[in-house]
Amino acid sequence: MSHTPLYLSLFFIATVLLTVFFIGKSCKASKPVLICIFVWLLAQGIIAASGFYTDTDSMPPRMIAMLLPPLVCIIVLFASSRGRRFIDQLDMAWLNVLHIVRIPVELALLFLFKEALVPQLMTFEGINFDIFSGLSAPLIVYFGYRKKQWGKAVLLTWNFLCLALLLNIVFHGIFSVPSPFQRFGFEQPNIGLTYFPFVFLPGFIVPAVLFAHLVSIRQLLKNNQ
Repeated sequence: MSHTPLYLSLFFIATVLLTVFFIGKSCKASKPVLICIFVWLLAQGIIAASGFYTDTDSMPPRMIAMLLPPLVCIIVLFASSRGRRFIDQLDMAWLNVLHIVRIPVELALLFLFKEALVPQLMTFEGINFDIFSGLSAPLIVYFGYRKKQWGKAVLLTWNFLCLALLLNIVFHGIFSVPSPFQRFGFEQPNIGLTYFPFVFLPGFIVPAVLFAHLVSIRQLLKNNQ
């Protein structure tokens, strides 16, 4: 992506790799999981680098190829008995540490706004308060999972609140992309997330964060803490 600073692209790639690291720790470095993740990232990276996602006028929207497969994967995991067995053996502490990546993600979005690649509403200077999730995640891990001083009610409340914050930015991000469906950000549309490496935000990091919340909620509802 030639019209963004190199440091910003490298910063975001590092955030993606940090996300992979936390997922790997939560599943005890399962080779099949890590292989699937890297194959997905490689495929999406090649597609994005070709400029495929920058065509926002196509119907159906090309971003479906980025968004739909991870969502289908999550649905299959929760819908199948084998998938649920995999989910229930994940390390919840590491899966909650994963939310720390929402801090560098928010910084990257702010930098992208300064480069006129996303609207202000997608940053914490606008209506995106998702950075709260990243800042509060270490407290949740320490007091909720390490010290076990915060019970199920606190952990569930935090997960649902942070899930709402995630859905808020996803909603506004999708409808800020220049397309027939655009509803926000007309003065400065969301074009940054159609370029490499920033396609990994909607195509990988957001599904990973969503998955972490859903797994946490499932395990909390199943177990008495």
